[in-house]
Order: sequence, then structure tokens, then C-alpha cells
Amino acid sequence: MDKKGEIALAQMRKAVQNLGGSTERYGDPTLTRFLKARSMNPEKAAKMFVQWQTWRASFVPNGFIPESQIPDELASRKAYLQGLSKDGYPVLIFKGSRHFPCKYHLQCKRFVVYMLDKAVARAIIEHEIGNEKFIVLVDLRQLTYKNFDPRGLINAVQFMQAYYPERIAKMYMLFMPRFFRSVWNIVCLYLDKGMREKTEIVEKNEKARMEFVRKIGEEVLPRELGGRAQLVLLQDVKVP
Repeated sequence: MDKKGEIALAQMRKAVQNLGGSTERYGDPTLTRFLKARSMNPEKAAKMFVQWQTWRASFVPNGFIPESQIPDELASRKAYLQGLSKDGYPVLIFKGSRHFPCKYHLQCKRFVVYMLDKAVARAIIEHEIGNEKFIVLVDLRQLTYKNFDPRGLINAVQFMQAYYPERIAKMYMLFMPRFFRSVWNIVCLYLDKGMREKTEIVEKNEKARMEFVRKIGEEVLPRELGGRAQLVLLQDVKVP
């Protein structure tokens, strides 16, 4: 890290302390993620970091979400965690057609955390410290109005931005139906600039799909998305 970055880190550590938080258990790579998410502004990064600490202690007190707390979400078999993309990132796949608005909103939120935590854990195994990112593929094939859940989508987006800064390498929206476009335009209002730049809608034409497969790699994509791999159910993936 250059001198400017080191100064920003030192200022952020002091600002966290002033806000009543602590950076004692966290190394420079973790704090740098928050700095990058706030355009290297130490004060804003410190505020975000302390909010993340408070949320984590309250929402994930054990450090992870037990599967016993999300039985309905797991039973839907809507999330998969594949191998590594051509750029070396784990690939998280979410099937929109298997999602239905939750009766129990707390379980939905817990599932989002379970899903993102597992992708992060897989990325940590594969990458050097400070570059633990993953790719998200949102498969919107066969999506119907029964799967219509703008609130759930906005919650997921807000979780990613507020509590998983600099974890998403890229997010691809696949096979987006026409009726969903207006919903997505609303969701985009909640995306910060960085997340908008990382999000790409893959059009349905053959050229766009071939380019998408080339970027990700046939070895990691399932056959239904143009690859050669088998789908790996999220709960079947074992990570520390």
C-alpha cells in the first residue's frame, strides 16, 4: 500500500476508536475494503465499519447462520456455489424462479447472510488476503409473478452494499424477462455507483450469451447456462 493509503488507514483506525468501535482484531486488508467502499474517506469508512460491527454482533452472534434457522429457504434449492471463474473467483448462482416472497422475513434475511458468508468463506480459501471476492449470477429464467419479491431483492442488495463491501467482483443478471425490467430499474435506485458498475445485464441474444460464457468459463458454468459443470447446491459446499 502506498503512503497515502497508509495515512488513510491510520486515520480510519483513530476514527473507529472515536466512534466507540475497535479495529484490534482486524488487519489492513479488511479495513481497506471499507475504505475503498467509501472512496478512501477515513471518516465515512470508519462509520461504515462500526455499523458493520454492531450489525454483525447483533444479527450473527455465533459468527455464522445455523442451517436450522433457515430450513424453508434451504429446501427451495435456489442457491448454488460453483468452482472458480476464469478470473479465479468462486461463482454464486441464485435461481429466481425458485424464490417466493417469504412468510418469515427474518428467515429470508438470515438466508442472504448464510449465502454471502459461504461465498466469502470459499473466496478466502482461494485467494490471498485482501482479494476475497466472488461472482454472483442471478438466473431469471422461467421467472413469473409468483416469484415477484422487490422487497427481498432490495434487502439483498442493501445487505451486500452495507455489510459485504468490496466482496462482489461482478454480478450478472441473466435472462431478464421484460416485466422484470421496471422492477430492476427501481432496484437500481438503491445501488451505489460501485455496485452499478459491477452489475451487467446479459441479453438473450446468442452473441451476448457466448461472450458471457467466455468470461466465466465453461468449466464452472452448469450446462443450462452454457457450460459443462454440474450444479453444486450451496448447502452441500463445505467450508471452514
